[in-house]
Amino acid sequence: MTPLSPLEIERYARHIVLREVGGPGQQKLKAARVLVVGAGGLGAPAIQYLAAAGVGTLGLVDDDTVSLSNLQRQVIHDTDAVGRPKVASAAAAVARINPNVTVEAHGFRLGPDRAADLLAGYDVIVDGSDNFTTRYLLADTAAAVRRPLVTAAIGTFDGSLTTLMPYESDAEGRPNPGYRDLFPEAPPPGTVPTCAEAGVIGALPGVLGSLQAMEVIKLVCGIGEPLVGRLLLVDTLAMRFETVRYRTRRRAE
Repeated sequence: MTPLSPLEIERYARHIVLREVGGPGQQKLKAARVLVVGAGGLGAPAIQYLAAAGVGTLGLVDDDTVSLSNLQRQVIHDTDAVGRPKVASAAAAVARINPNVTVEAHGFRLGPDRAADLLAGYDVIVDGSDNFTTRYLLADTAAAVRRPLVTAAIGTFDGSLTTLMPYESDAEGRPNPGYRDLFPEAPPPGTVPTCAEAGVIGALPGVLGSLQAMEVIKLVCGIGEPLVGRLLLVDTLAMRFETVRYRTRRRAE
């Protein structure tokens, strides 16, 4: 592994003193390549904390530009960024947070024509998308190229989070569940309101996006218990966190 410089040792000192992370864990973070799909509500805090944690390479996928209505929750962007591509705005923020991080900006909408090649070039995938088409594409592709996927979704005051590794098995030899085991099919178009239609409290994606970053750090460092086969449900109005277990569905013969 690439050794840490004296400045990096000072920057990451609070990680390095952790028994679970230490120098080897920080070196793993430095060597890691993480792809964040969506530089919006969920992606913003995930990108910020992954950059601050010292993830060596961050890939950012987004084809949108920053609008004024984004700023209430997409905290990686600021007023001066309105009208700029989100990947450019986020890359500039990463450079301010941690100049040791390399950003690979992909300013396009992810589609099936390039998803597999793109995802295969990274170690962990973060789903910060805001539509079901991209979520299912990411889940299916990440499973096919055998990459962990940390996926989250938000409502108005609630959200959910899970980690998907369906290409592996649990301690008892049972295949880990995939996204379609949890959500077999996308809801019909128009049945789930967008955040523009229903609204969303600004701090909510900060909570879920930060938890996504935490899952990525655990996966890269090989520590703790990722949310594989477990769905974390967050209700911020009641400030209640619940975890629901789910399994692989039986497939029809």
